[in-house]
Formats: sequence, C-alpha cells, structure tokens
Amino acid sequence: MREAVIVSTARTPMSKSHRGEFNATPGPSLAAHAVRAAVDRSGIDPAVIDDVILGCGYPEGIAGGNIARQTVIRAGLPISIAGVTVSRFCASGLQAISAAAGRIVVDGVQAVVAGGVESITGLRSRENGLRERDPWIVEHKPDLYVTMIETGDTVAARYGISREAQDQFSFDSQRKTAEAQRAGRFDDEIVPVTTTMAVRDKETGEIRYRSATLGADTCNRPDTTLEALAKLEPVNGPDKFVTAGNASQLSDGSSACVMMEAKDAERANLSPLGVFRGMAVAACEPDEMGIGPVFAVPKLLKQHGLKVEDIDLWELNEAFASQALYCQQRLGIAPAKLNVNGGAISVGHPFGMTGARLAGHVLLEGRRRRAKYAVVTMCIAGGMGAAGLFEIY
Repeated sequence: MREAVIVSTARTPMSKSHRGEFNATPGPSLAAHAVRAAVDRSGIDPAVIDDVILGCGYPEGIAGGNIARQTVIRAGLPISIAGVTVSRFCASGLQAISAAAGRIVVDGVQAVVAGGVESITGLRSRENGLRERDPWIVEHKPDLYVTMIETGDTVAARYGISREAQDQFSFDSQRKTAEAQRAGRFDDEIVPVTTTMAVRDKETGEIRYRSATLGADTCNRPDTTLEALAKLEPVNGPDKFVTAGNASQLSDGSSACVMMEAKDAERANLSPLGVFRGMAVAACEPDEMGIGPVFAVPKLLKQHGLKVEDIDLWELNEAFASQALYCQQRLGIAPAKLNVNGGAISVGHPFGMTGARLAGHVLLEGRRRRAKYAVVTMCIAGGMGAAGLFEIY
C-alpha cells in the first residue's frame, strides 16, 4: 500500500502584520523562502516534484491569482512543476498536506511540495470584494458573517470559560514559547529571511524602505504577566472576554514540506520525519466556530481506531483562548501534551500557513520526544473544524 511521508519541513519566522519585517514582502516571495528551503533540505532532485500545493486563507487577495504557481517560479524551481492553491481558511495549510498525500497515494506521483502562506498585511479586502454579503445569507444565516472575535466571546459565554482562565491560558502560551525559543526548539524548522521592510515616519508619514533579516518569530511577548493581561479591555465591550492578549495575533509567514511515497523515499536513502495518516473535517454552528475541533477530532480518531489517550502530542491552534480551553476540556487532552511550545496566541496565526506550520513543528518536536502519534487540529471560519493525524518516525 502506498504511503505519503514527510521528508523535510521548513518555515519562515512569523512577523507582525502591517508593522513587521514582512510588511512589504509579496505572498509568493514569502512562500518561496519556505518552499525553496524545504526542497533544499530534502535533498531530492527538484525535477521529480510533480506539484506544489499551497494553502492560503484569502487567495483572492493575491495579485495574479494562484499563489502556488507563482511560488514555483519565484522559488526558482523547474518551470515544469505545476501549482495549485487551496483554501479552507485556518486549515488551509493542513488541507494542502492532505491534498498532497492524495496525489501521492491515489494518483501515484513521486513527490509533492505542500504548505501554506498568508500575508495578512497584503490583503486588500475591499478592493477584491471580500466584504460583499449575500442577501439570502444575511436573512437566513447571518451568523456566517459574524466576526471571529464575536465567536470567541460566544464560546466563552456559552460554555462558561472565564476571563481569568483565558488569561492564564494565554500567559502559559507566552511562557512556553519564550522557554522554547531560549532552548532553540524552533531552530530546526525556521529558515532566516532577508527582505525589504517598509517603515513609516511617525511625524511626517513618509514611508521608507530598509533591508531586514529575520531569524526568529517576533510576535511573542516574553515579558507578559498575568497582571498585564488582566488589565486589557475586551475588544467588544466590558461584558465580553476577548482581548488583544488572549487571542491569536495577526501575522505574516509561510511554511512548507516535501512529501514523497514511502518506498520512493527509501530508495533515495532519505529518513522521513513521519507519515501523514489522514484528515477529518466537521462542522458546527457559525457563531461558535471555535469549537470545531470537538467534532473533527473524534471523527479522525474513530477512523484510525485510536483514543485521545493514544496521542502523544497535540497542536490545537489557539485562535482564541476561550475556544482552545473549551476544546481541551471537552476532548480531555492532558495539558502536558498540548501546545508544548506555545501557540498562536504567542507566535501568531497567518491563516493559510498555520496548518502546515503546526504539522512541521509537531513532527520535529515529536521526534525530539520520541512520540509516536500527533494530532494537528484547528477551528475554521464559517463553523468548521479540521484534524490531521501524523505518525512520527
């Protein structure tokens, strides 16, 4: 039976949207850094790559369309390699990995690059009509258009997740990320990037450009305290929960991996990080989209005859502390196995990148810990959840 293994992974650091180092870097250029590095790290001949599949939450925001095909060219890969862009919003990167596995297992191709990218800075929502609303949906299912922050507040209120618990979870995320950075636990996945950054003069408003090199994530706040988190005002008013400190940050970045058929990798004397076992998706009411993983995870585990206790490492995207906490509690995930190096609340959440980043990270961290099974899961805009199972070598 054919199997899809991951033979390499690479990602850019993550930078704050709009004011970070990637604020003048186009999406294809951002993705090209991760794709090129993943291919180089794999050691394979790029000529054997059949396809590049990239997830992007807002592909409509990419000038020229199909960011995956543009990335092939921007990364200097052979012009013969095709590219396709997929979007399942926050699960786009994981969806790309699943699609790549299908190409390998079902279509019989030898190698595929899969990953995700998002330049939130580069989004031009109004110019691309992303805010247009369907009148029928407005009348019959208006919750499809509620903001993500509103869904975070809804989950907190509906399921009794206190503000104090959310702030504690967020503080722990920051602490774990800071500890992981000091220990160098992200170093094996990050490829440093030198790019051009736009800097606005606060007094004159003039924009100037300068070279910037980024070798680590810059969104986290190592000096965060519980006291400071508690003082932050909820975004939607004093009776709400979501603050700038207990929600994922807007950030830019990209991640990629090279996937091959297991026997082809063996013949090439490669040592895969692990194998992709499968993905499950599920849906829920749009106004509580954050709880999507509680439906996707049981579906995934049932497909593979596993229980929550069988999973050694979990990466549950921290869109909001409220939903991450609820999902952890509802699924019964042991805190010691969850987001062991922090999550999106500390390092950021470039929508299309996140699923691919979590997959790469859990494979490397799982190898360090000698784990066998890992699950990557996240909630998805519109009221959905996704979960992917990886077996680590």
